[in-house]
Amino acid sequence: MKSILRRIKIFSIRMVFVLSIMQLWPVHYSYGQNFVFDGKRKKESLNFILLKNLIIVPLYINGKGPYNFILDTGVSPLIITDHSIIDSVSLKGLRTTKLVGLGEGNDLEAYLTDIIFVRLGHATINNMPTAILKEDIFNLSNYVGIRIYGLIGYYFFNSFTVQIKYPAKKIVFTIPEVRLKKKGEKIPIEIINNKPFIQLFISETGIEKTAVKMVVDLGASHAISLESFKGGPFPLPEKTIPANLGVGFAGLISGNIGRLNRVEIGSFSFKQVLSSFPEFSQAGAKTGVTVRNGNLGSDLLKHFDLTIDYTNRSIFLKPNSFSRMTFEHDMSGMEVYIQDVDKKHYLVGRIEQDSPAEKVGILPNDQLVSINFKPINEYTLDEIDLILKAGDGKRVIIQLIRDDKLIYKILILKRRI
Repeated sequence: MKSILRRIKIFSIRMVFVLSIMQLWPVHYSYGQNFVFDGKRKKESLNFILLKNLIIVPLYINGKGPYNFILDTGVSPLIITDHSIIDSVSLKGLRTTKLVGLGEGNDLEAYLTDIIFVRLGHATINNMPTAILKEDIFNLSNYVGIRIYGLIGYYFFNSFTVQIKYPAKKIVFTIPEVRLKKKGEKIPIEIINNKPFIQLFISETGIEKTAVKMVVDLGASHAISLESFKGGPFPLPEKTIPANLGVGFAGLISGNIGRLNRVEIGSFSFKQVLSSFPEFSQAGAKTGVTVRNGNLGSDLLKHFDLTIDYTNRSIFLKPNSFSRMTFEHDMSGMEVYIQDVDKKHYLVGRIEQDSPAEKVGILPNDQLVSINFKPINEYTLDEIDLILKAGDGKRVIIQLIRDDKLIYKILILKRRI
């Protein structure tokens, strides 16, 4: 059970290939396929679900669906994390390979195929390169609270100009040939290995402003992850706390969380930004330290309405109603996940040492019954996260089941970083 709990908590969903999976397909499949609209359609608007800062869209595969997929600029092929889909959508042409990725464990086996038909809204693509994980190590469904089947990235973004409106929970995608009024400040990007890269500047106490090259990663729920600097680990801020930073293709990623004094993107500036600092051996050493310093995730990107334009190598940033939100880390010291998405059984995962949860005696595997006297099944995981970040000194009354006994605990939240 403990090994399962270690895998379930995901602070950042960071699907980074060290072995470029695109090399496993013929060139004409890897770089020649695009989504196209049905008929004469040139533009479409689509609502999405926003959970844990992640954009979830309905995908149809081989005429079956819809299946919930995360929209993720950090991945190249279609990635199916729930292999139970294989039989229901009649996937064919499967061959096995190993994926080298982030984390402390072994490489991960996956099936590959390009005999697949995918539809998102009225946009379709044939022969889309696809990887199906043999083991769902990410447990995305348990993390976001609804059934998730995988991730979609490069082939969608390379086909359209994509506008993302976070507060409205809407994406608008248009064929590149259509002249689209792009609102906001234009920021140049590079496309390297089918991923968008951006330059930004960070400042830490006592250190001059530093330029860093980052992947623009919609599939990362954190604000920023800094993995490498000049071929070695990224220097840590003065104050950090140890943390489980997520799961990569090769397993658990550990490291630290700290704050950056300032982050600058174009003319926009953010203060006291939470940043993850993964262990170098588990992340930076595996991602090509000469190419990137880390990634820029959705906890910061959601402050803008985004227009992503791969054709013209640019993104446009327009501050939205989320732009005044501050960056906060969990103040309870306990991880909460859903064991059964359909029945909404909420369990406690890992407990941080010397945290408020540890001090009041909350234990791993405790089942949550209510929070502040409201039944637990009336909450989403997002709502629980917000309660556990509510503010230093806030009281949270939690009812638990342990060994078939009801227990009440009063948490006094503490800002630890």
